[in-house]
Amino acid sequence: MLSRCTATDLTTFADQYWGRRPMLSRAASLPADFGDLLSVRAVDELIAERGVRAPFIRMAKEGVVLARDCYLGPAGFGAEMPDQVDPAGVLREFAAGATIVLQGLHRLWPPVIDFVRAMVDDLGHPVQANAYVTPPGNRGFDPHYDVHDVFVLQVAGTKRWRVHRPVHTHPLATQPWTDHRAQIERRASDDAPEIEAVLSPGDALYLPRGWIHSADALGDTSIHLTIGVGAVTVRDVVAAIVAELDDCAEFRQSLPLGIDLTGRDQTVPIATKAMAAVVERLRDHAADVGEGAAARLARRHTARTRPVPVRPLATLEAIGVVNAATRLRLRHGLVPTLRRVADRAELLTGERSISTPGYCLEALRTIRSGEIVSAAELPGLDAADGTVLLRRLLAEGVVVVVDDRHVTPPGPEA
Repeated sequence: MLSRCTATDLTTFADQYWGRRPMLSRAASLPADFGDLLSVRAVDELIAERGVRAPFIRMAKEGVVLARDCYLGPAGFGAEMPDQVDPAGVLREFAAGATIVLQGLHRLWPPVIDFVRAMVDDLGHPVQANAYVTPPGNRGFDPHYDVHDVFVLQVAGTKRWRVHRPVHTHPLATQPWTDHRAQIERRASDDAPEIEAVLSPGDALYLPRGWIHSADALGDTSIHLTIGVGAVTVRDVVAAIVAELDDCAEFRQSLPLGIDLTGRDQTVPIATKAMAAVVERLRDHAADVGEGAAARLARRHTARTRPVPVRPLATLEAIGVVNAATRLRLRHGLVPTLRRVADRAELLTGERSISTPGYCLEALRTIRSGEIVSAAELPGLDAADGTVLLRRLLAEGVVVVVDDRHVTPPGPEA
């Protein structure tokens, strides 16, 4: 899906643009527009008919986020939750110049769900999607930077974008633009923009995190999708490594009683000694620490990217009729960890641990590889044991049925 957002090949984008500089791609150089992902009609449907609730919607005007009670409220008998969208309230604020922000569309709108999952596959980093709907001649937010990379996909209308160089490069999630508000205001007012362009339907703009930007709708309603990428950083890897020290008693000891944590003469020597101990531990146990850190990163990635959803009713029906020929595969986006513990084989998915007999290890390894398998083909198991294993993994949401050609429908009820 990255090819839909950038007018270059993956290698060039990775080497020259990713995390380095913005890229403007015009519709004529892209394979298709973005009307299949969102439209004016789809926005109306989401607001009027889909029961959207906060925080999946917010509104802003001239850089100020509006109070929720302007556009939220209960939805009547049987749906009294007070944080549901009030379409009439949205209309009033939108007509007065407020921008509609539809957040988390990768959890709400099927075309965007599929698009974001494919972007995760291409980029290898967590991805989300918001939509910004701005009335003619209005601006939703002041110049600012984001703490994640974004692909701006213009869906409808036109919008003028101004992009300035960062005042704080590669910001982390804990380093919002408000920490540098004065510098951003000076940069936006005093320096010429690196990019100033009007985006029309089908155009795309890539902005690395930290790049300052603002946008104004022109003579018609503007709709654009912001595809946000939560880049995994070197610091994230270091944090995973340090977290492995939790298993070492030496690093869980309390500091001396009565220590003055405001006194540098006490804390500097302690910090220096601790750093030396960390280096020694990492040097002597590099392989084990590396394996543990890699597992932590995998679990974190799975939690942030969310594997493709399972369909509970269809899955429950399939569990009872899976046979030796049924074809299944690992649930897309799931990254389980496999380990041997004594005479057991364990598959870890997020916080869940699935324990099986040790003789299932090779079968689990094959399933974890992502191959399409059937019970009759699993190494180390006969068809009966393979069927039991796959039914259990299906119930746990680890595997999904590839097709139903070999699933025998249940017979009539007695």
